[in-house]
Amino acid sequence: MEQDEMRIAEDLKRFFQVAESGRMLLTLFCYGIGMGTLAPMNAIYMSDSIGLSKGEVVSIFVVSLLLNMGTTITVGLFSDKLRSRKKLVIAAASLCLVGLLIYMRAEGYTQALIGMCVVSAPSGLIMGQLFAISRNHFARLAGDILEMAQIWLRAAYSVGFFCGLLVGANLYLIATFQGVLWGNFTGYAMLVLLLLFYRERVEDKKQASSGASEPFSFIMLIALLLLACADAIRGLYLPLVVKSLFGKPEYMSYIWSTQAVFELLFMTIAGYWAAKYGSRKIILLGGLGALLTYSVYVLHSPLIVFFLIQPIYSFFVSILYGVAMGYVQRMFAGRTGFGASLYVFISLTASLIGYLLPLFIEGYDSSIFIIPLVLVFVSIVIISTVLIRERNSSNLVQTHI
Repeated sequence: MEQDEMRIAEDLKRFFQVAESGRMLLTLFCYGIGMGTLAPMNAIYMSDSIGLSKGEVVSIFVVSLLLNMGTTITVGLFSDKLRSRKKLVIAAASLCLVGLLIYMRAEGYTQALIGMCVVSAPSGLIMGQLFAISRNHFARLAGDILEMAQIWLRAAYSVGFFCGLLVGANLYLIATFQGVLWGNFTGYAMLVLLLLFYRERVEDKKQASSGASEPFSFIMLIALLLLACADAIRGLYLPLVVKSLFGKPEYMSYIWSTQAVFELLFMTIAGYWAAKYGSRKIILLGGLGALLTYSVYVLHSPLIVFFLIQPIYSFFVSILYGVAMGYVQRMFAGRTGFGASLYVFISLTASLIGYLLPLFIEGYDSSIFIIPLVLVFVSIVIISTVLIRERNSSNLVQTHI
């Protein structure tokens, strides 16, 4: 235990000794604050402030997601040919600022759709290319801590996101939805400002492909997609279910913000466990935590239980957005931009599916969470099957030897 603590301390010291690491950490933290400010209130804003129906809200998310998915994977395919990604990210974030100005002035479906599409279309590009930039940065300057550096940067985004939830809840109480939207606007503006002062390292193919790699596994990508689908359903519908059950939309921001306390710790632990035991086993462990959480949601639990179960779900999310991200990127170790974009594309595809499935359930009832419960169960079965086959294959090889 003491050796593990010493290793973490040494790796953290090494991380902060790398040039520009502090700026990258701050960039993702500020970006997370901006995103978290709006996330739990977005669907409620469309429903309550603009007056859109459930179908209209979902259709806006679907159309904007389709544009986001197309942009993300298209840019991912050619981004590895670019010598510099920073200008691309700055341009995309600037476009998001224009979209937010349209969105916050929306008075009906059409304006909301246009604004949301302009905001969302480049957002997957931003996330994917930020992590492609950071992966190349640490591959060049500190390859020995590359995977943990990626996890800590992802954790910085998550911690910022959950700090943004608290900011969003208080902005809503002080300045209603307009305050929340301006908070989101500030997050994108900070991203642009910090990137302007970031010195990007020109990509070196040999350095960028350094480190461990994973064999390509389409079935594991499907399992991750199912887990991400379950999380997407929770992300969109839990705020609406909480509002329906308990009457106050700001409760959702407080529920999510409790996750920030655990996020950095859990991502760090999960990262080292993945290095020691293998990414797939740790992803399976996270899936079991999600299974327990969705079981609690389905049972119409009281508000206090929603808070108490949050650390367990936080552990699952830490694995899904930390360990799983690195796992997918390592499948394409020689194509940094595509690997990062593919992971974001999987998340966006999951969001699209997750938004559509609950349309078959009327209203905003806890029974919605039967769907993610089933998705997580199927994913656990798939991952368990892969691990069992891998173990049997290893035993067979050893027997022949």
